[in-house]
Amino acid sequence: MSDILNAAVEALNARLDGGFDGSIKFEINGEGTILVDQSGATISDGDADCTITADVDTFQGLMSGDLNPTMAFMTGKLKLDGDMGTAMRLGTVLG
Repeated sequence: MSDILNAAVEALNARLDGGFDGSIKFEINGEGTILVDQSGATISDGDADCTITADVDTFQGLMSGDLNPTMAFMTGKLKLDGDMGTAMRLGTVLG
């Protein structure tokens, strides 16, 4: 498994404090996928309400808080497929 994915899963689970009402899949180019759902974050590839695709640098910027998710989406650094409301709820939960 990727060190980047392992660190992201650990950080996401710490921030979520349990699960998430909905499901989001992060596709990180060249690394793999993370699924966030009612069980928390796991390294897996399953169906989700929303899929967010980004490169490694963009994803790490989001996780560290250095990159604003809205600006990343508006500038094309993030691609979103599915329910945007679900993505916005996760953004609120993660702060």
